[in-house]
Amino acid sequence: MANEKPNLSFWQIWNMCFGFLGIQFGFALQNANVSRIFQTLGADMETIPLLWIAGPVTGLLVQPIVGYFSDRTWTRMGRRRPYFLWGAVFTSASLVLMPNSSVLWMAAGMLWIMDAAINVSMQPFRAFVGDNLPKKQQPKGFAMQSFFIGVGSVVASMLPWILAHFGVSNEAGPGEIPDTVRYAFYIGAVVLFVAVGWTVVSSKEYTPEQLEAFDEQDAQERPPVVQRTAEAYNKGAWLWLLPGLIGAIGVYLFDLDKQLYILTITLAIFGVIQLVVGKRRAAAKPSNGFDTVMDDLFNMPQIMKQLAWVQFFSWFALFAMWIYTTAAVTEVHYGSTDTSSEAYNQGANWVGVLFAAYNGFAAAAAVVIPALVRQFGLRKAHLINLLLGAAGFMSFLVIDDPRYLLISMVGVGFAWASILSLPYAMLAGCLPANKMGVYMGIFNFFISIPQLLAATILGLIVKFAFDNQPIYALVVGAVSLVLAGICSLLVSTDSEEHA
Repeated sequence: MANEKPNLSFWQIWNMCFGFLGIQFGFALQNANVSRIFQTLGADMETIPLLWIAGPVTGLLVQPIVGYFSDRTWTRMGRRRPYFLWGAVFTSASLVLMPNSSVLWMAAGMLWIMDAAINVSMQPFRAFVGDNLPKKQQPKGFAMQSFFIGVGSVVASMLPWILAHFGVSNEAGPGEIPDTVRYAFYIGAVVLFVAVGWTVVSSKEYTPEQLEAFDEQDAQERPPVVQRTAEAYNKGAWLWLLPGLIGAIGVYLFDLDKQLYILTITLAIFGVIQLVVGKRRAAAKPSNGFDTVMDDLFNMPQIMKQLAWVQFFSWFALFAMWIYTTAAVTEVHYGSTDTSSEAYNQGANWVGVLFAAYNGFAAAAAVVIPALVRQFGLRKAHLINLLLGAAGFMSFLVIDDPRYLLISMVGVGFAWASILSLPYAMLAGCLPANKMGVYMGIFNFFISIPQLLAATILGLIVKFAFDNQPIYALVVGAVSLVLAGICSLLVSTDSEEHA
């Protein structure tokens, strides 16, 4: 086909995805060590989940904004690469400053800055694959990103342990961060900047005119974008605002779990946003970027709406694993809930090994997944991988020896690699080239929202449905992965492209 993008070589795909190694290095250091930093600086366990909402909240705000502007950017460096570079600069600076925080508020502020900066770099990377690769190679591109995510996570998660093994001090006085953590963050800053910098200097981008030519045939087949009316925005606003306000009042009056404020306030804010856009539309004001993103949200392609459910259930399950695996393993497999006991700390350390393991298995799975796609197509391959993940979650109930939980992590690794690649491969082929960035940013809503919901209700589910037994949160996660797999079969994509 004359207007189809040419295939890229293995090393061209490698170069354009290599920056994800650095980005994931930063994410993994954050995930493994920020709670430790918060606790060292005096945060209690009830406060830590609220401090952690920086990730999903900045994802909700930053990714669509960066996507919108990167779609409209063209410089000597290209379209997406300026965002790679400047995001890397600020993320690297944050990694250096974070472990030198002397008080809790400073560490919390650095987490928000770090998350925002990482999102500036990460969001255009998803669009970068859609920009540069033909549809049939997009699964390879997203699988390559999954490979680098796995490799970066394993090395970064184990870095403090590795440094301690080589004699770096793992102890510190009250309110001080150990040298192992500080040096790990310094190394992470260098790795992130170098890896992203390699992608910036070794990759090329198509000009907007070239992308428009490649997209010409698909654009003719897409329905025109209909601007949402002021009446529709105002009606939708109250459907979100009223439940949010009533819910927040109910939480206050009945002294319910304060985590519920996250859900109720989020609903109310989305209602207020629609009121603002509706007022602007009624006044016939020219559309700005904010209005455009909201219109694009309500005009998502049908495939994207269907994939939203796949992502929702997938990331709800992942958040359940991240929150509750330590409590589940220490209680069930090591028989202790006393955080000061030797058994508890052995179990917690083993969970760190398990998390490194599933990321390692994900890197291996990223090599296998393109073959699964060739054999079964995108939707069925994703179903298979999600079912493997669900089996891994469920196996925590029947495995007694914690060493054998490494087998469980094989399934989790396949699911993780698939979640990070195949939904994007299904999505990218249906998006217009001139909105690739903003739609990839909007797609991140369906990663952030389930995490916010999980942070709100998972504790209540475990408390009231399972008598505070955290291992059953993994059962909830398994069911959620099965639902995600079923939803993936319902995606009406006609782009069953093979890797």
